Amino acid sequence: MSQMKERMHTGEIYNPGDDEIMARQVKCLDRLYDFNMTRPTEQEKRQALMKEMFAELGKGVYIEPPFHANWGGAHCHFEDYVYVNFNVTCVDDTHIYVGENTMLGPNVVLATAGHPILPELREKGYQYNMPIHIGKNCWLGAGVIVLPGVTIGDHSVIGAGSIVTRDIPANVVAVGNPCRVLRPIGEKDREYYFQDRKIEYDKL
Repeated sequence: MSQMKERMHTGEIYNPGDDEIMARQVKCLDRLYDFNMTRPTEQEKRQALMKEMFAELGKGVYIEPPFHANWGGAHCHFEDYVYVNFNVTCVDDTHIYVGENTMLGPNVVLATAGHPILPELREKGYQYNMPIHIGKNCWLGAGVIVLPGVTIGDHSVIGAGSIVTRDIPANVVAVGNPCRVLRPIGEKDREYYFQDRKIEYDKL
């Protein structure tokens, strides 16, 4: 194994253009291409491809193509019943962990890769990777961007268009750029599901 490949998951600076890295990566991207070319009627084929693509794949995971990933999901760990909407991008140069029943809205970006601020290092193509952890039963709205090294706690909701630069605790609603906690999830949420619309439990 090359020295650069070992550094992909340590947080150290490395060069992703290493020959061994690129040879393995292109195989993963070929499989991702096959997945994105499947028809909506080919659900069994999609599931079979996903089992090959992902580092870990729980039961009932649903991904709506097109799905984009630097490593085709090879460093993604999705627990049971994760839902991934259209055009989600996982920059999975290192590991991304998503807990059970979490939903990722359209155009969500989970980016583990970063580049040094120093121009002399960037012009030589160096980068570093930090893992992302998203808890169970979270909802990331459309267009959310999660940056390297971020952890989002269980049950939290991230508002559409937010850019998550730091950790978000469990059981909160968080929004904005940079994303900040707006409020805890509380008793009002047991009564209302959207603005003044009440939850009609007898009809559920």
